[in-house]
Amino acid sequence: MPTGPGGLDANGVWQYGEDDTEALASDLLNLGMASISTEVGLLDAAVAAIVTGQILQVVSVTKTDTFSTTSTSLTDVTGFTATITPSSTSSEILVMTSCVIGSTAATGSRTVVLQLLRDSTQIFKGDTAGSRESGSAARPPYISARDLDSGNIQHLDSPSSTSPVTYKIQMKVSGATGTLGRSGEDGDSEAGTRVPSSITLMEVAG
Repeated sequence: MPTGPGGLDANGVWQYGEDDTEALASDLLNLGMASISTEVGLLDAAVAAIVTGQILQVVSVTKTDTFSTTSTSLTDVTGFTATITPSSTSSEILVMTSCVIGSTAATGSRTVVLQLLRDSTQIFKGDTAGSRESGSAARPPYISARDLDSGNIQHLDSPSSTSPVTYKIQMKVSGATGTLGRSGEDGDSEAGTRVPSSITLMEVAG
């Protein structure tokens, strides 16, 4: 750019000089646009890095009453479902359940099994082996009917969907009565503690 005020060049085209206000405004505008473009690019990269692995939404359901069943086949635990709608097919859902389970059987092989499902699909379960039970959590046999055992489950699921997804718990028992939220004995005393159950779903950005 010529120094001093502007003037015509050899071809008769006006060339702005340093002292021309138009040239100064043009330089400032170009400088600003370059700066903005650079910052936008950096911001996009930063946002992409921050979003991955972040928690996008949380859904939680609490069940304060108890449940019991004598079914030897998996049956829905009433009032123990939670639904979430992922914002992207790349999102994963962290499923966390908190509950206690019991059984009326004081002795013998009376295992209580919990199974986690996504809609109607069983997920997070052990491999089958002979006549052994398979599930997401279980109460072992040969313990007191007064005892409560953890039925907690943690699983990172990949539904690959942007439609509503429902997670639920089913229960079965190999004999006697299986319980959730209370012991099998359920005595009317301070020893007969009742405990709430919950399902918490967290969408994790993929």
